[in-house]
Formats: sequence, C-alpha cells, structure tokens
Amino acid sequence: MNASANFAPISFSLKGRNALVTGAARGIGYAIAVALGQCGARVAICDLDHDAAERAAAQLGELGIDAIGLGVDVADEQQVQAMVSQVGLALGSIDILVNNAGIVSTLPLLEVSAAEWKRVMAIDLNSVFYCAKAVLPGMMARRSGRIINIASVAGKRGGGLLGNSCYAAAKGGVIALTKGLAREAGPFNITANAVSPALTETDMTSTLSTEARAKVLADMPLGRAGTPRDIAAAVCFLASDAAGFVTGEIMDVDGGYMRD
Repeated sequence: MNASANFAPISFSLKGRNALVTGAARGIGYAIAVALGQCGARVAICDLDHDAAERAAAQLGELGIDAIGLGVDVADEQQVQAMVSQVGLALGSIDILVNNAGIVSTLPLLEVSAAEWKRVMAIDLNSVFYCAKAVLPGMMARRSGRIINIASVAGKRGGGLLGNSCYAAAKGGVIALTKGLAREAGPFNITANAVSPALTETDMTSTLSTEARAKVLADMPLGRAGTPRDIAAAVCFLASDAAGFVTGEIMDVDGGYMRD
C-alpha cells in the first residue's frame, strides 16, 4: 500500500482556474469573489451596476487578484450569453460559476402583482438557468466544472426572514434546479451544489427591526448572524478539488437555524 498516494494533502487551491460570480459588486457576491481570488482563481465580477463591478474588480486587483468587472442584466438571456463570451475572451474558459445575483420580495402573496412575481423569478431563478445553460457546453467539452448557486433557507421553509412566498418560490426553484443540474452534469465530471444562507449581515438585511433580528437570532444555536465571508468559505470549498465527490448538495450555512 502506497500511503503517500492515498493520503496526499487535501488541496483547496484554485490556482489556474477562472471563476464567474454574478451580483458580485457588493455584499455576499463580493466576499465570494475576493475569497475565490485569494484561493488563486482569476475572477470575473458581473453585476447590473457596471461601474460598481469595475470598481470591485479594481479593489481585487489591489489585493493581487486577477479580476475583471462586467455590467450585465442576468435576467436577459442574450446579455448572459454575451457575458460568458466576454469572460472567455478576457480570462479563458470558465471553470467555476457562482450564481449569486438576486433580489428579495417581502410582500405577502396577496399583495404581489404579476409584474413583481415575474421580476423576482427573472432575477432569482431564470438567471440561474441562463447562466448555467451558457457555461455548460464548455464545461461538458472539458469534462470539468463547478456550478454553485446561492439559495436561501427561505427556499426550504417557504419564507421568513426578509422573504415571503414569492422569494421562497424562486429560491425553492434554485434548489430544485441545482439537484437537476447535478444529475444532468454529473456524467461530465461537473458538480452542481447550492449554499443556503440564513440571516447574513448585508445591506439587504440591515432593514430588519431590532425585534425581528432578536427573534431570528434566538432560534440560531450559534447566536449570531452569518457574515458574507461565512458564505464565501462554503463556496470556496465547493469550488475546490476537496469537494470533488459532492454534488446535488444544498449546504445550509445558517448557524444551526435549519437544524430540525
């Protein structure tokens, strides 16, 4: 038995790989982009706000990370296709896709208009489909790739925190799509997983009242909200070789909120 072969060091390095992160100019997406870059990846920061995406890329550059910033509406399939082509020309083949872009709808179902429903589905769910569809042909040809989707505990619980039924339905769709992608892409050595955060400290959650925040934290065994870096750490694991046998997983990064 060759012990050195069976117990080679586990590597979390992403050196030589190219990552595309949507909604990455701020918040969780930005933390993910930084963490992937710190692990060695070249990073494409894609965001609806083009100027913010370029500023974020410049900030990564100051950290010694090779990054580009692109403006894109991920709810538009043609723009997504163009984005993937641009990233390919600038960085090379896309090895890691992180679908992070999203919005929250907090309205009760009876107050959600058809237009609002379509907007949430377009950004939170359709974009995941468009981006995965755009990168899959290249990943399949290379027989290698990582797709990581940012879901939410709302997609499992049916709402709560800042999101209600509309948002929960979109994130539930992301969870189901992730599992379907894992089945379809697995034969090509491509993994598809999702990270499902609970309360995380971002601009989006800063509007929570003191009472609402206390109620949520009381139900979290770790007693604190998550940070964008907590989510980024899980993404880096799923993007690495260390997670090569993990696919179709919906990883709760939630301080124990979903323990039941």
